[in-house]
Amino acid sequence: MIQIDLITGFLGSGKTTFIRKYAKYLIEQGLNIGILENDFGAVNVDAVLLQDILGDHCTLEMVAGGCDADCHRRRFKTKLIAMGMCGYDRVLVEPSGIFDMDEFFDVLHEEPLDRWYEAGNVITVIDACLEQNLSEASRFILASQVAQAGTILYSHTQEAINGQLAATQHYVEQSLEILHCNRIPNQIVIQKDWETLQESDYQAIMSSGYHTADYTKLWFDDQKTYDSVYFMNLELSEEFLRQSCLNILADSACGKVFRIKGFQKLPDGHWLSINATHQKTEIHPVPNGQEVLIVIGEKLNQEAIEQYWGKSKL
Repeated sequence: MIQIDLITGFLGSGKTTFIRKYAKYLIEQGLNIGILENDFGAVNVDAVLLQDILGDHCTLEMVAGGCDADCHRRRFKTKLIAMGMCGYDRVLVEPSGIFDMDEFFDVLHEEPLDRWYEAGNVITVIDACLEQNLSEASRFILASQVAQAGTILYSHTQEAINGQLAATQHYVEQSLEILHCNRIPNQIVIQKDWETLQESDYQAIMSSGYHTADYTKLWFDDQKTYDSVYFMNLELSEEFLRQSCLNILADSACGKVFRIKGFQKLPDGHWLSINATHQKTEIHPVPNGQEVLIVIGEKLNQEAIEQYWGKSKL
């Protein structure tokens, strides 16, 4: 059967960055890898960032959102059926940071997927500098991701200062208590700079499995709670882009913005990749991109965001 790993984590935690490292490691072990990007919203930006690792031993498929939950579930299942015929040794699924964990396990128990796939590992990525005023719905998502993980992998630990990592760990534990979920035994917890990950770390991750934890399920309509707004073909300088991202993240009139991501093409033809959260704003050159900026959050106010970038919405 094909091993299928779920790499999950809240918005902006660093899932795509880890996928790149994990996939490279698996390819070096001689495995054929399929990556399934299962994003929230109608445009998948993170998939563009994985293009350089693709080749004979690694391919990429995408399931975009922008539809209701049942439609999204059907698309997810259909894509896994198609991938099941490609001869992969392992499939890596990266969902959105806004993802109901039950969807992953429920789909794997449906025919014919139950005969082709078996759940391998659930790897939950947590930003060591995690924002700690999440809404009830977002905190539930975070806790449910932690509760079922075989590996808890902290990102940006080298950037955490003044006890931020310890504060984040305490916040995660409190979130589990809110779900009436006990601390999960035998989880692999890695809290180190990812540039120092060694063979033993990857081996531990690959054998960490997952947990079927019991917790109180919070019902919420993610189609109404969470939103994404798309802006196409903007003409922004790097300096203006950086400042406007900071302003949008800080402006409560825009809604509760979690993340701004995408690409910007400069007048000289060069591309920039943008990934902005409350913790940090990363803007750096990339070989190519797609002219789109996406704002993701809770109860977004499109008109307020347009005051910064204009009416170039998709």
